[in-house]
Amino acid sequence: MAESKLMGFVRKTKNGNAVTVSVDTEAFKNAETYTTKAGKKYVSMIINLAKLQQLLKGETQFTTVNQIVS
Repeated sequence: MAESKLMGFVRKTKNGNAVTVSVDTEAFKNAETYTTKAGKKYVSMIINLAKLQQLLKGETQFTTVNQIVS
């Protein structure tokens, strides 16, 4: 069964024209990875689209970045 693991947070910048993604270094170090055919390793993270839209509209101050783990 898959579960969601908190990795960090997303916030709008002060001027509002970008978002800042902050990932906890310990969570990143312990995150599950996958390897591409080219041999590159990646950490897959997700941001809930509805929550991101609320952030972009100014309806919330931040939202979370998560990883789905098995």
